[in-house]
Amino acid sequence: MFKRVTALSWALLFLLFSFAWGKVTLDVKEKTLKNGLKLLVVENHTAPVVSCMMRFKVGSVDERPGITGTAHLLEHMLFKGTKQIGTTNYEAEVPIMKKIDSLAVLLRAEQNKLQNVLWGGDSAKIKFLREEIAKWQDQQRKYIIKDELWETYLENGGTGLNASTGNDRTQYYVSLPANRLELWAWLESDRLRSPVLREFYSERDVVFEERRLRTDTQPFGKLFEQFNALAFAAHPYGWPVVGWPGDLKTVMREEVEAFFKQYYAPNNAIMAIVGDVRAEEVFAMMTRYFEDIPPFPEPPRPVFTDEPKQEGERRGEVEFEANPLLAIGYMAREIAHPDNEVLDVTAAVLSQGRTSRLYKKIVEEKKLAVNISADNSSSRYPDLFYITATPLAPHTPAEIEAAVYEELERLKTEPVSQWELDKVKNQLDANFIRSLSSNTGIAFGLVEVTALTGDWRYLLQNIENMKKVTPDDIMRVAQKYFTKSNRTVVTLVTKEKSPSAKL
Repeated sequence: MFKRVTALSWALLFLLFSFAWGKVTLDVKEKTLKNGLKLLVVENHTAPVVSCMMRFKVGSVDERPGITGTAHLLEHMLFKGTKQIGTTNYEAEVPIMKKIDSLAVLLRAEQNKLQNVLWGGDSAKIKFLREEIAKWQDQQRKYIIKDELWETYLENGGTGLNASTGNDRTQYYVSLPANRLELWAWLESDRLRSPVLREFYSERDVVFEERRLRTDTQPFGKLFEQFNALAFAAHPYGWPVVGWPGDLKTVMREEVEAFFKQYYAPNNAIMAIVGDVRAEEVFAMMTRYFEDIPPFPEPPRPVFTDEPKQEGERRGEVEFEANPLLAIGYMAREIAHPDNEVLDVTAAVLSQGRTSRLYKKIVEEKKLAVNISADNSSSRYPDLFYITATPLAPHTPAEIEAAVYEELERLKTEPVSQWELDKVKNQLDANFIRSLSSNTGIAFGLVEVTALTGDWRYLLQNIENMKKVTPDDIMRVAQKYFTKSNRTVVTLVTKEKSPSAKL
């Protein structure tokens, strides 16, 4: 069975793209509609399926204080339906939603008063308003068809249906039988044209609970939230994608809807369709369903807040009832900067597999850590190169930190051997090929690099650029970026239990 699957996978690879003198090429057909929507299509006729991905060039970096978490919350809300999907009577829902909105305005006014004892907030009034909102939400539920969008996809053979949000991105994706592509076009164009943010305040509570489960109660979640907040003093990469708790409690439906109107338009989106399709037929179908959706009159405002130059090491601690953890970060570059690819290779030298430097030295030889990894962010704006580790008891984060710095100093002074560099490049090349071994993987790669660089060809150029990295390049970036004054270190320390908890 394993051999059969492997053979099929390689057949798929050779059909989708070719190798010429060791260089991968990918047959991508592209078209931009009159409203600015960019379409990318790769034909793969090995199975009658298709993977569809819609990427919007918006993420948490585009938010502002007071509405952090909005991009992620909106990702949830866009599964709530439209004027046609998810309802038995949209017109009957409208006055109910208006009533809920008016109560939410009063609720937030009272919540604001509680921020200062001099402002006279009333907890009893807040409780009353929440109960009133809940009553009207119950009224609205009579008209709601729960999860109709989701169920429609599943009933038509959809798999892998999901969405995700990050600092720079929000994307919606699903795989379907190829003969259901037109259904996808209808559902997604309807979702882009007329979404209805129904059940907003109950879904806001769901997202707040998600934050509690994934961040507030998780050691790595708490560590990284504080790590990013300390590393970025001004840039919005410093706030969490899921949002700060205070913002999640008070953000209004109207604010999220305004965010949608600001960033969700055809000329801020990229669509990738990979599978058993004909490109010209796809272009005609998408033109029919999407081209009448109006574009933005002007492109969305970019983020102008530069991260100021770091003038010294930043250190922090997070107390948590868990075993210690360590995070070390160095401010690095955006994806399009030439140093970014060198830093990608450097991260692989340090922690790609069990023969990597950090693993061999710190996990195997010194037995200081259970695990350790290095990674380089490739983002729209300058971002972090970071190293994380979990100490092996009784060793401490400080011991690991010292060992990491020894390895980083070695990178500055000793050229990486050609054998080691070739090994790492082969690993990166293999990872790249594996990432393209499915329709969804290709679709994700295409929309990712197109959104961040403006051209899907960077997907291929990036791996070619990494092949050109030299030992001198690695020494140069190590000397440039791995300095104390450019460093942020956060440790998670075990919180001591209170005397009452020990009893």
